[in-house]
Amino acid sequence: MAHNFLSALVGSFATPAAENPTVAMIEAAFRHHGMDARYINCEVEPAALGDAARGARAMGWRGFNCSIPHKVAIIQHLDGLGQSAETIGAVNCAVRRGDKLIGENTDGVGFMESLRTVVDPAGKSLVVFGAGGAARAIAVEAALAGAAKLTIVNRGKARGRELTRLINEKTKAKASFVLWDRAYAIDPAAHILVNATSIGLFPDVEGRLDIEMSTLRSGTIVADVIPNPPRTLLIREAEERGALTLDGLGMLVNQGVVSIRHWFGVDVDPQVMRRKVEDLFGV
Repeated sequence: MAHNFLSALVGSFATPAAENPTVAMIEAAFRHHGMDARYINCEVEPAALGDAARGARAMGWRGFNCSIPHKVAIIQHLDGLGQSAETIGAVNCAVRRGDKLIGENTDGVGFMESLRTVVDPAGKSLVVFGAGGAARAIAVEAALAGAAKLTIVNRGKARGRELTRLINEKTKAKASFVLWDRAYAIDPAAHILVNATSIGLFPDVEGRLDIEMSTLRSGTIVADVIPNPPRTLLIREAEERGALTLDGLGMLVNQGVVSIRHWFGVDVDPQVMRRKVEDLFGV
């Protein structure tokens, strides 16, 4: 019998990397579907990102994910961008196609699939906290899905205004920017709030968004992209005020499914991945 001792390789580049459960859920999918592949979670500092991308290329990786803080910086180390990544201006999934590494974005699609389990964003008003890679993906995909209005709330003016301009120029939605220099009072007309920042991510599990929670209306949908821990302080406080909540596990699983499809052309069972992360966090 012939033996193959060379597994297909994919992975993730981030800093910090240790709190990211992606490796556990994706390898659970590999095992379930009998795929001879490995996912390697790598701590990569910004100054070493180019070296990491060249290393993945040299070692024949099928591709890799990029997380904080590399989703925009990775673009300069790739050979091209898929349509969604080009529109969004951020990459969370690099895919080997022939001898080229092409950047894709699965974050926004993953979030939209999760959001649609509770509401259709078409015609809705969203408030998005943050203007980094995840925020860009979510805001653009929401706009393309028919959201009527987006408010981008960010501490930095440049990135916040850039994302607002992108939405207004590339989509039919209307976007506005609010400088996040004080506690944010929630617009009573907002249907959906999305934390697309890293606030609340392990180990800062009690990190609090600077929001006037007293202005949160019952029935508002509050979504958090943080997967670790799934029940962030924002999620818990929103539930106490009667909001409908959506944790970060749905987006994490959905974007992972799309990433595996890009790398291997295989549609894996999302429930296998969801059960793995739920078991890890005792959900």
